[in-house]
Amino acid sequence: MNASSSATPPPMSWQYCGDQLKLWRARAGVSREALATEAGYSYESLRSMEAGRRKPSLHLLQAADEMCGAKGILLAGADYLKPEKYPRFAEDYIRNEGEAVVINWYENQLFPGLLQTAATAKSVIDGRWPPLDDETVAVRVAARLERQELLKVQSKAFNFVIEENVLHRRLSTEEAHVEQLLHLLVIGRQRNVAIQIVPSVGFHPGLEGPFVLLDLPEHERLAYEEGQAAGMLHADTDKVQFLSQRHERILRQALTPEKSAEFINALVEDQ
Repeated sequence: MNASSSATPPPMSWQYCGDQLKLWRARAGVSREALATEAGYSYESLRSMEAGRRKPSLHLLQAADEMCGAKGILLAGADYLKPEKYPRFAEDYIRNEGEAVVINWYENQLFPGLLQTAATAKSVIDGRWPPLDDETVAVRVAARLERQELLKVQSKAFNFVIEENVLHRRLSTEEAHVEQLLHLLVIGRQRNVAIQIVPSVGFHPGLEGPFVLLDLPEHERLAYEEGQAAGMLHADTDKVQFLSQRHERILRQALTPEKSAEFINALVEDQ
């Protein structure tokens, strides 16, 4: 397995549809200004769509198809512009997550994706910047909840270590926050899931960022780190060992699963 990292370039479907828009417009003798006016977009927005930097909208395809006499050919491109379920940089991780037999997940900023309620997932994905369109948000929230079916596979083991500060950060309403805390308690009762809280006292190396360790069936361990705009899946032995050692260090400061459940329950009662 090769490590991968990228800053998520625009999908090829955006570039292809944008190029087709430009070709059909030129063929029909329609200026960019005229199409932008008809579709209700700025000149720069249309140029970005034609260059593939921005997803061509269904409304634009409809306007261009009619103005350029494409007879449905441009509009047919809408089927290839449906939102991707995951950011492209995370696809390798998602595939290996499904194959892993043990997942060790450390988080210091947000609730782990596999433990998020629908409301939490919506708040996190909808709050991304630059903002995603409503259709993409809906698709990615559904995909995140779909991934949680993995928790039902009893032959897989899940160990989540979460910083205390994550439990205090309310992402939307108080009701949604309480629902999220109660969800942790419910999932934590599964015999294949352990949830441990790290009290917000002192420094440890995990505070430098979240990561996930994946143990695959053939005794291979991978490590995944995700930042603002990129993800990296490590297969290199030295890097995996480095993060494995950090994980062991973090566990020394974490509460036991039983004490962690008591801690979460106390927070719920204080709400």
